[in-house]
Amino acid sequence: MLTVSDIARTLKFYTEILNMEEVDFDGRKALKFGDQKINLQQKDKTIDPKAKVPTPGSADFCLISDTELKDVIKELQAKNITTITGPVERTGASGKILSLYLRDPDDNLIEISNYLP
Repeated sequence: MLTVSDIARTLKFYTEILNMEEVDFDGRKALKFGDQKINLQQKDKTIDPKAKVPTPGSADFCLISDTELKDVIKELQAKNITTITGPVERTGASGKILSLYLRDPDDNLIEISNYLP
C-alpha cells in the first residue's frame, strides 16, 4: 500500500512517467508494474489493515525493469524528471543490480534497477 497526498496526481506520475498501468478495483485505485500491484490510499482516508503510521513520502522501494537503464534515463530526461543518483551498482534480492533513484510527487524514493549478468 502506498499512502499518498493526492491519488490523481500519483496516478498521473506513475502512469505517464513510469509507464505503469492504472488499475480500478473495489472502488479503489492501484498501479500495476509487471506482475506487481501497488494499492493506493489517500492520507486522510486510510484503509485497514495499514502501516502503523501511514505517511506520504515514507516509502522507499525498488522496481526491477526489463528496460535498460540507459533507455530509462533517456525517457526520464525527455519528461524533465531529475534523478537523484545513478546508475550505481547495488545488490538485489537475486544478485547484482544497476540502479538509479528518483522521487515521486510525495517524495517517496523510487529505485529503478536492472539485474547485471
